[in-house]
Amino acid sequence: MAAQGPVRTAEPAKPRRTVLKRFPAGEPQGQWPAERFAAARRREGIPARVVMDLASDSFLVIEERAS
Repeated sequence: MAAQGPVRTAEPAKPRRTVLKRFPAGEPQGQWPAERFAAARRREGIPARVVMDLASDSFLVIEERAS
């Protein structure tokens, strides 16, 4: 008998996100201070990236790690 419908597998682990620092979006230099901070963390071996949080009107530097 053939399987009916899609085969369900375990859901992939969602990355755990940690906010390292917040920068106001109204900063005169825009997102550049956040980008510089994230670049410095990456040089230290921390997988940091910048995302925009629309609710707080801030740039967030986050670190993502597998759960």
